[in-house]
Amino acid sequence: MNIPLIVFLACFALTFVIRIPIALGMIMSSIFYCLLAPGPATGMQMAARQFLSSLNVKFILIAVPLFVFAAKVMNTGAVTEKIFRFANNLVGRWRGGMGHVNVVASIIFSGMTGSAVADASGLGIMEIEAMRKHGYDDSFSCAITAASATIGPIFPPSIPMIFYAMLSGASIGKLFIGGMIPGILIGLALMAYIAFIAQKRNYPRGERYTFKQFVKNTVIAFPALMTPVILLGGIYTGVVTPTEAGALAGIYALLISVLIYRSLGIKQLLDVIIDTAKTTGVLTVIVGAAFSFSYIVALEHIPGLFSNLLLSITSNKYVLLLVINILFIILGMFIDTMAITLVFIPMVLPLVKMLGIDLVHFGVVIVLNMMIGLSTPPFGMLLFIVSGISGAPLKSIIKEIFPMLLVLIGVLFLITYIPGIVLFLPGTMK
Repeated sequence: MNIPLIVFLACFALTFVIRIPIALGMIMSSIFYCLLAPGPATGMQMAARQFLSSLNVKFILIAVPLFVFAAKVMNTGAVTEKIFRFANNLVGRWRGGMGHVNVVASIIFSGMTGSAVADASGLGIMEIEAMRKHGYDDSFSCAITAASATIGPIFPPSIPMIFYAMLSGASIGKLFIGGMIPGILIGLALMAYIAFIAQKRNYPRGERYTFKQFVKNTVIAFPALMTPVILLGGIYTGVVTPTEAGALAGIYALLISVLIYRSLGIKQLLDVIIDTAKTTGVLTVIVGAAFSFSYIVALEHIPGLFSNLLLSITSNKYVLLLVINILFIILGMFIDTMAITLVFIPMVLPLVKMLGIDLVHFGVVIVLNMMIGLSTPPFGMLLFIVSGISGAPLKSIIKEIFPMLLVLIGVLFLITYIPGIVLFLPGTMK
């Protein structure tokens, strides 16, 4: 441990203590390190070169703003409403129907956007309001909305998986397809929990639709429902790359919102473009800062030290997977998902490769792990989003979501130790 490294780590730790943006924290840490350890490999020019080169060569990152744009178009147009009504057609008549609708709508919506935040902040408004009207507790409505939103980046497409693929070199197409069965498993597990709670609390059944109404609502929702079919079918058959699928998602979302549902005007489209540009700008700075930060981490051989530390505990692959899962769940309680992805995943990847763990399998496992963190107190972002939408106290939402987190963790360990759940569909790809 030399002085530049100590200052580097101390500055990064300070980022989380004083809650400054993660990108600024990584840049600040990198600058202090370069000032204290000048040289051809550590000068300020080298740090700047790492920042800029990371943005020039990562073609896969183009998919991120494309999926962000698609998500914002979906939320701005009438697409979310059509999805919600279709889900209500399918499962709304069951006891606890609105809870089931919440989960099914999240699965469908996740096949379009790849973002848990987009699900909770867009579709979540409609879900919470509908559950409130049917007599559900606000705290339960918010908790299931947050928990079901975690499906977003598991069921393809997935923005976190794009970043993981960039870091690990894993096939983004196989990561997307590998998340399908786990995403459905999460939905089924949450619906089983809802059925138990609905029976216990005597939650109401939803509205029953006639066959004619069912057909009508299905036909109306059909263009929106085709979005995940087109995207996943294109990726699975190799017709389009995941990056091209992002462009396809954006164009298709725009077409159905403007031409079919006629719910997106010029003003709303301009707002969507501006919001997408802002989000992309933030992500670009984060990625550039992370590459400068990771360059220093690699220069100081921190991943190797971290791997040796874990191997000193045990060399058993299954025990190490347990340790990594527990470690990342704890990180998710306190640290932003993007920081975990860009800073901590590169530290464990050498160990994962050394142990012969499939990178696609590990990618799906670690993304689910991080999504659980989004709903885990004290700093779970989804908890704050649903609390802000509904006005429900954060304390009551946390109380309701704990059993749901156990359900999610159960699925996490299931896919951790049965890799075939993740790898079956990717193994059938061309």
